[in-house]
Amino acid sequence: MFIQTESTPNPATLKFLPGQTVLEMGTADFPTAETADKSPLATRIFAVDGVTGVFFGTDFVTVTKADAVDWDHIKPALLGAIMEHFQSGQPVMSGDHAPASGHAEHSGEDGPIVDQIKELLDSRVRPAVAQDGGDITFHGFDRGVVYLHMQGACAGCPSSTLTLKMGIENLLRHYIPEVTEVRPVAT
Repeated sequence: MFIQTESTPNPATLKFLPGQTVLEMGTADFPTAETADKSPLATRIFAVDGVTGVFFGTDFVTVTKADAVDWDHIKPALLGAIMEHFQSGQPVMSGDHAPASGHAEHSGEDGPIVDQIKELLDSRVRPAVAQDGGDITFHGFDRGVVYLHMQGACAGCPSSTLTLKMGIENLLRHYIPEVTEVRPVAT
């Protein structure tokens, strides 16, 4: 098994491409080791000293490290942990833990606007963000403000504010006049 790695815009996050499916659909975010109990793979990755976050996409794993740790020191251990997991035959997610769909439900008079926002996020934003090893999930729409949650390589990335304001906000405002602003949320 050969695992490729790619840098991301976030210097604290590295993208690992195992060459096979990680999740059939959706994404899974593990911002701390305590949240990794539903994933044997995430648990194995967090066992490497210096790992502070793990994120799964359909065909990639992103790992975030502590600032004090150097990639040259932990990358071989991470490659080994990912390879061992896939060779073990264990599932990526255990039990009934379904990956996130990336959408909060929203009904009411703003329903059609929310549907447009979700469609633009799915078709234009999420594929581009996945290329960088992350995801953006919709969390709400209230009086012209769209609330989004950044995950994976996007969480804590120095360019995430610029991506939100200059990229996503401009795109949504262009296609949906009711959108006036985009704000990040932490979960």
